[in-house]
Parts: sequence; structure tokens; C-alpha cells
Amino acid sequence: MTEQQRKLLLDQLDRKLKRVQSMRDLGMPGEGWVYSIRRAIKMSLRQLGNRMNISPQSVKEIEQREKEGNITLKTLREAGDALDMDFYYVFIPRKESLEKMIEERTYQLARAIVLKTSNNMRLEDQEVDKKRLDQAIKSLAEDFYNKVPRNLWD
Repeated sequence: MTEQQRKLLLDQLDRKLKRVQSMRDLGMPGEGWVYSIRRAIKMSLRQLGNRMNISPQSVKEIEQREKEGNITLKTLREAGDALDMDFYYVFIPRKESLEKMIEERTYQLARAIVLKTSNNMRLEDQEVDKKRLDQAIKSLAEDFYNKVPRNLWD
């Protein structure tokens, strides 16, 4: 993938993810989505089981596995179909965007490298002033951001 293609992909993903940022505070109901929706629409275990071609006990197990976080995406999709609902799976960046994640990480990496070099220079009585250090960090971070090194996430 070329750098131009990567940046295009990053931009496209950021635009998609921006639309789901508000879901961050949504959170799963305490008993899980399948149980909560089934109860809210007054559908019995038997009725949902019939729609999924499984037993009521199997539906109960699905609800329990979802609550515990031990359920497959395939099973959630099947339950959604049976509830006449669409199932979506998405990661939401903890930062405002993927681009912001890369910016912050490139700065952290650049800072670590520059400060390590600066420390070695200080030990050799060649200490650099803070302004020059900050300038070096910013410059290296920009270079990393533009080229995104393979070791960025190490």
C-alpha cells in the first residue's frame, strides 16, 4: 500500500468512525442486548428460539454468553436477524480519530528518541537547551507522521 493509499484509507475510516462517536456512551444493558430487546418487545424464549431454530434453553444460553462477553459475532448476527434487527460491529477510537492516535503516538516515539539522545549528550557534557529539544521532537514527530515507521506501535 502506498503512502497516498494509506492516507486515503485513514481519511475514509475517520469519516466513518466520526459518525459513530456518539455511541461511545451507549453501553450495553446490564443483562445484554438480546435479553433486553427480547423482553422489551415481549418475545418469549420459545418464540425467539423458534425464529432461530433452536431451543428456548439455547436462547437462554445465548443471553448468558452475551452478558458474560463470551459470544460470537455470528451468534449475535443470527439473534439480530431473529429479532428483525441489524447487527453492527465497530471499534470507536478512544482519541477523537485514527489520525489523532497516529499524531500522539509519533510525538511519543519522537520524544523518547530525542530525550534518550539528549541524555547521552548530557552525560558527555554536550547538553542541548529545552527549546532545541522541543524543536527536535516536533521535527522528528512530523517526519514520523509523514512516513509512519513500522515500529510506531512497538
